[in-house]
Amino acid sequence: MKALLVLSCAVILAPGGALSAQRDSVRDTTQAEQLRTMIEQRFNQRVQQELKLTNEQTAKLRDTQERFGPRRRALIQLQVERRRALENQMQPGVAANQDSVRKLMDGLTAARLDLVRLQQEENRELGGFLTPVQQWRYNQMRERLLNRVGEMRRMRRGMVRGHGIGLRARRGYWRRGI
Repeated sequence: MKALLVLSCAVILAPGGALSAQRDSVRDTTQAEQLRTMIEQRFNQRVQQELKLTNEQTAKLRDTQERFGPRRRALIQLQVERRRALENQMQPGVAANQDSVRKLMDGLTAARLDLVRLQQEENRELGGFLTPVQQWRYNQMRERLLNRVGEMRRMRRGMVRGHGIGLRARRGYWRRGI
């Protein structure tokens, strides 16, 4: 009788738990988008000030960012997904699917090439309204921002997954030498 009661409670509460997790996911996505927008605005203000951009240059830069940003994020997200899939294939004690690993590795290489092409295309466009010095400094600023964001993500992941130790380190990925 007790087991039936526990099972009944589990069945009744399970959909609510899934719904709650879905709401949390939507809230996280919304918060991430708001944070991205705020960071982009502050970054653009700083770029305008440090590079001494005219209003026309600022408007063109914003247009360029709006056009290239989503494409870049999509390519980076694709790389992240492929890396996760590779990590799943390379678990200790489990035979990896050779064909899957090859396809994922080829996909990572293709995505890197796509990112390089995208950067070249964006640089050509930036060269149309920024001086070479402004363009170089802009690329440096963006690279520093991306590095800082990556650092913050790694720190957050480590804090969420294990009190300062990331999931990969706990699973032994760093010790395996792969």
